[in-house]
Amino acid sequence: MWVALWFVLSIVAPAHAVRAKDVGHFLGVQPQALEGTGLVVGLRRTGDSPRNEAAVQALATRMQAMGMRIDVDELASRNIALVYVHAEITPDARTGQRLDVLVSAAGDASSLEGAVLMSTPLYDKRGEIVAIAEGPLVVGGYAVAAAGNSARKNTPTSGRADRAALVVRDDPDAIDYASLTEVEFVLREPDFTTATRLAEAVDAAFGSELSTPVSASTVRLVIPEELLGQFPRFAARVEEVQLEIDLPSRVVVNERTGTVVVGADVRISPVAVAHGGLTVQVRRRNGVSQPSPLSLGTTMPVRNTDIEVREKEGQVQLVEGASIGDLVSALDALGVPPRDLIVILQAISAAGALQADVVVQ
Repeated sequence: MWVALWFVLSIVAPAHAVRAKDVGHFLGVQPQALEGTGLVVGLRRTGDSPRNEAAVQALATRMQAMGMRIDVDELASRNIALVYVHAEITPDARTGQRLDVLVSAAGDASSLEGAVLMSTPLYDKRGEIVAIAEGPLVVGGYAVAAAGNSARKNTPTSGRADRAALVVRDDPDAIDYASLTEVEFVLREPDFTTATRLAEAVDAAFGSELSTPVSASTVRLVIPEELLGQFPRFAARVEEVQLEIDLPSRVVVNERTGTVVVGADVRISPVAVAHGGLTVQVRRRNGVSQPSPLSLGTTMPVRNTDIEVREKEGQVQLVEGASIGDLVSALDALGVPPRDLIVILQAISAAGALQADVVVQ
């Protein structure tokens, strides 16, 4: 079933201001990823199968490190699973802080419901241990199977553990905020107009020229003398600066789900749109061929095929509006279903009448 999801962004209302913190971040203060591989235990025979030797080997190594002498061949459990563990840490995180972790099955486990993550080191991009994660998982789904039947909800092979990772080492490359005299602000969506507006808004907020847009994504900010050594105060004032962002005209369509997202600044030139529909339906009817009496023939199954072709009468609609609101109204007047809407938008774009980028996902 096709589902149309329309987000038409403020086609008549004026653009509203947003905070700087909602459109970007200060360079160097964004979080970085930590990752590691570990084991979960406590599963109810939904873990890795004996074919996954890595999980069994890892468990045997752990048990041997705890002083238990055990051979790999002696382990045959479906209550363990090899997992990938992911967390994010900010550059100024300190030793003793807690982080949330995401855990995903790395083998052929069918569910992580009821799992407990064993002590797992998490590494940064330099390959150094930054945190240790362990604890019970919360899985937002389930998978059950019995007598050849099975049922599943969501993705039971992924879960999370809140505050399960303990930071054990400070980042040696953490920024020394007290020594900063200038900093760069990076936009999430690079745009020269937005970068210029941000620089002008910051200068207006501080009452002096502190900002220089150096690219479509970066604005260089000089910290005023009265705030030197007080970067958190300076950053807080910059993040609260209000500005109007400028976004490119874009139409995003997803052919798999029938989702269409149209920006408010999309414009169209006068164009005529004809919309019709051709439906081809094929039906199969199973029958039996019965031979005549005394013919020594054989009864045979017969497959008959009926093909029905129906064409909906098309309509021609002149789209003369200059905004996405007129386009939506015109296509709605044609009774366009979501399936055809995507094709029509692509056709209008190919005709050069849609002043926007059409992004197909």
